[in-house]
Amino acid sequence: MAGCFSFTATRDRCFRFSFSNAGLKSTTTDLGDGTIMHCWAPKAHRDSNPNLLLLHGIGANAMWQWNDFVSPLTRRFNVYVPDLLFFGDSHTARPERSEAFQAQCVAALLQAHGVRRTNAVGISYGGFVAYSLAAQFPERVEKVVLCCAGVCFEERDMDEGMFQVKTVDEAVYLLLPQTPGKVEAARAPHVCQSPSKSCPLASSLISLT
Repeated sequence: MAGCFSFTATRDRCFRFSFSNAGLKSTTTDLGDGTIMHCWAPKAHRDSNPNLLLLHGIGANAMWQWNDFVSPLTRRFNVYVPDLLFFGDSHTARPERSEAFQAQCVAALLQAHGVRRTNAVGISYGGFVAYSLAAQFPERVEKVVLCCAGVCFEERDMDEGMFQVKTVDEAVYLLLPQTPGKVEAARAPHVCQSPSKSCPLASSLISLT
């Protein structure tokens, strides 16, 4: 609708300004075979700083997940923040949908940016991609931080009562609600706590150096 205010578009504009102000630039890389990846990369690469790859979870794009972290992290790292395929401005015409394929595309993206080795941080789905990246390309990854990513999850963990949900299908129902009513149902198992003033993730990452 023409002239209609969009909260999402406004939020994206604010995030783009924030990322740019943190010393990052928006880049798009054609990996071939109909695969395009968007990535926020350093405006000026500093050889004295270690590299850091930030991989987002399920959401609109990488900016929405990492905005609060890029400013302190870019002071100590050469930070690369890609939109994973099917998020933001990254897409592919290929049929693959696995985290292994995502990791291969991220590796090709880093190579295109001239990044030979990097530390990697992945949140949720991004944690699975980071884990796969390290497993497939151990020579390219120095250290890995996984946040809220059950990469070692097994069906028996569900049977032994590790989670409140009883099946994987029920977990998907909660994580990806399809109606407003299901959104309300998804809120029930969650516990919210106000974040501390400091950034524990940033502190732990800075210690990597």
